[in-house]
Amino acid sequence: MKKIAALTLTTALVSSLTFSSAFAFTDVEEGQAAAISALQDRGIVSGIDKDHFVPKGKISYAQTIQMIVKGMNLNLDTLRFIKQPLASDIFTNIPNDAWYADAFIIAHYNGMNIPKDVNPNATITREQFGEMLVRALEKKGNFPLVKMFIPIKDEAQITPEYQGALQRLLLYKIAELDKAGMFNPKADLTRGEAAGWIYNAIRVLETHIQKPTPIEDVSVTVEKVNDDVNKVTLSRGQKPNSGYSIAIQNVRFDQNGQAVISYTLQDPKPDTMYAEVITEAKAVTYVSSAYKAVAEPAAAN
Repeated sequence: MKKIAALTLTTALVSSLTFSSAFAFTDVEEGQAAAISALQDRGIVSGIDKDHFVPKGKISYAQTIQMIVKGMNLNLDTLRFIKQPLASDIFTNIPNDAWYADAFIIAHYNGMNIPKDVNPNATITREQFGEMLVRALEKKGNFPLVKMFIPIKDEAQITPEYQGALQRLLLYKIAELDKAGMFNPKADLTRGEAAGWIYNAIRVLETHIQKPTPIEDVSVTVEKVNDDVNKVTLSRGQKPNSGYSIAIQNVRFDQNGQAVISYTLQDPKPDTMYAEVITEAKAVTYVSSAYKAVAEPAAAN
C-alpha cells in the first residue's frame, strides 16, 4: 500500500473565477468586507472579476465543499490507499476531471456528510452548510463542550440530524440568529454569508488549537571510560553564540535497562550580549555501562 500525496486544491472557488488580492471588491458591504478580504488573501475565495464578489449571490454545493475544505485546511495526509481514490468511486454525479472533484474526495474522507447522488450545481441551504462546516471544524481538534442550549424560534424547521451541529455552530459564534430569533434553516445561503461563516470558523480554530512547539533534536554520544562507566554527551549541535545551552536535570534508570537522561534547553536571554562565536551547546554526564543511555526533555514544572 502506498500513501498518496495530499490532493491539492489549485482551482478557484468557482471554476471561472479569477483571484487577485490586490483589489478590493466594490460590491461588498462594510460588515462583510474584512472577512471576504481575509479569505481572499488566503486564497480561499475569489470574485467573479477583480471588482465584484457578488455577496448576495447563492452558493452552489460544489463551491461550498471547495470553500470548507480550503478554509479548514482538510487533507488526506494521514490516510493510506491501495489506489488513488476517484470522485466516481464515491459519488454518482461528480466527474473525475471536475475542478471540484478533489475537494469532494477530501471532504468525504474527512467525515463530511455528502449524499452519494449530490448535485454539485444545486444551491445549498443554511442548515446544510452549517452542519458540514461544524463537522469539518471539529475534525481539526477537540473543542470545549458548552452545556448551553440556544432557543431557536424556527427549530421545528431544522432537519433533526442537523440540530446538534447547528447548536454548536451558534455556540461557537460562527453564525447567529436573526433579530427575530430565527435561523431560517431552509433558506439558501449567500456567498457573503458563507464567507462570513468560514472566516468565523477559522478564528475559532486558530483560537482553540495550539500549534505544537517544535522539538529540537538533541544527539546522544556515548564514550567508554572503562568497563563499568560510560561518558554520555548530549549536544544541541553548533550554535551562533554561547547563549544557547543544555542542562542535564536528572538520570532515571528504568526496568528496560535504559538510563533516561532528562534535560532542559536554554536560549539566549533578551538584552544580553553574547560573543558571536560558533559554539557547541552540550552537557556531559556519566552512567553505568550496564545501561543504554537515552535522552528526553524534562517535564515542564
